[in-house]
Amino acid sequence: MQVAATHEHKDLNGRAVADEILADVRDQLESLKSHGWKPKLISITVGDTSAVEVYVRNQKRTAERAGIAFEERNFSAEVSDTELHAGLAAMNADPSVTGIIIQRPVPNHLAIKKLQSAIHPLKDVEGMHPTSIGNIVYNQLDLAPCTAAASVELLKRTGLKLQGLEVTLVGHSEIVGKPIAFLLMSEGCTVTVCHHMTRNLAVHSRQADAVFVAVGKPGLITGDMIKPGAAVIDIGINQIQTESGETCIVGDVDYDSCRPIAGWITPVPGGVGPVTVATLMRNTLVAARRQRQHYEAEFGKPMAV
Repeated sequence: MQVAATHEHKDLNGRAVADEILADVRDQLESLKSHGWKPKLISITVGDTSAVEVYVRNQKRTAERAGIAFEERNFSAEVSDTELHAGLAAMNADPSVTGIIIQRPVPNHLAIKKLQSAIHPLKDVEGMHPTSIGNIVYNQLDLAPCTAAASVELLKRTGLKLQGLEVTLVGHSEIVGKPIAFLLMSEGCTVTVCHHMTRNLAVHSRQADAVFVAVGKPGLITGDMIKPGAAVIDIGINQIQTESGETCIVGDVDYDSCRPIAGWITPVPGGVGPVTVATLMRNTLVAARRQRQHYEAEFGKPMAV
């Protein structure tokens, strides 16, 4: 059994971790740019952007800090599947575009999975192309889905030995839960995956050295549901109204009751979120490096973009 040395809480400061990741990205970018490669990230939005404008603004700001060119391309809400796929094909063929991310949600007439599959795997900085997901199974982890990779990065920052660590994952979505499970297994963790059909969730969460939660239910995990000293990684982002009528952002974990029990815990906001955006920038760096290697392998000489 692995737990914290004491039961005093240790907040996992996502902003500090993000700063470290971005500093490393900036350092590595210098070498890439010196060879003529200048990473450029394209953010695709479709229709009304109000639901994602905060995320896009954060991505743009973080890209500027990392030294990565950033451009938002907005398509009409009435764009056809054919038109949007043509746009993606043009970006795939454009050597100056080294990373592409599609912001959710998209209108109902568009199939997000088909759009993800239309992005070339070498430019899939969100890590959601079937090839990228499949690579995780084979322990090729350098272009993993951003939120999943960020969540596991925060667990690593606890200093816990991951080999043999008992982990309970609450949530099994394709974009967060399942990738986290594969990433943790690649690190040697013993992973239990819980979901809406799980009987008696607390039985599983109480025996875990680390608990990951990503289901979109405010306050789902309470202090009596975790082992003393466990690491609690809260991936949920929920907007709720307080008794006074104010709007605030909370996670899936009841922070106040879990904080005194947990060995480590991520706040919301300020936990997984900043690390996710920083991971997107790291993935953009990795994608650009892969494209350079691919081009030089194909043509035998460097190419300035």
